[in-house]
Amino acid sequence: MIAEITVTRTGPGLGMPQAYRSVKKAVREALQAEGVTTPVSVSVLLTDDAHIRELNRDFRDIDRPTDVLSFPASEQIPGAFDPDLCDEDPETGRLLLGDMALSLERVESQAAEYGHSTERELMYLTVHSVLHLLGYDHTDEGPEKARMREREKLIMTRLGRGKEREDRD
Repeated sequence: MIAEITVTRTGPGLGMPQAYRSVKKAVREALQAEGVTTPVSVSVLLTDDAHIRELNRDFRDIDRPTDVLSFPASEQIPGAFDPDLCDEDPETGRLLLGDMALSLERVESQAAEYGHSTERELMYLTVHSVLHLLGYDHTDEGPEKARMREREKLIMTRLGRGKEREDRD
């Protein structure tokens, strides 16, 4: 297996029993689509709005909940994964790609807002975060954002989830 994906969950009453499977599938597909062939490690935290708000405040100085946070372990160039930029986990020999945190409360509310399943929203946000771990960004309205959205669409189509939602801005 190319990726070791550790999924943990915090927060009372968090639903989505298929969440672990969906997250792992989305991570693997995103890595494959981006040509990552080196064994990597990714950690995923499924949490609630209160906890992701704390993380957002502590790491980004933004005191509000968000849907997903990405914490890349290295600075990658989008579309050109360089294993030499990654640290190696001494226990497993896998390269550390990074961490992500997703609010399952946001997943559920955004799924309702966009009119598709919670599983689809969870997979979309996971793909989005993996792309951030691989150096993609969308901070402006220019070509980098368009490139990231194009990759998201491709990967979601490969996951069989490409036509379930309207595109995001």
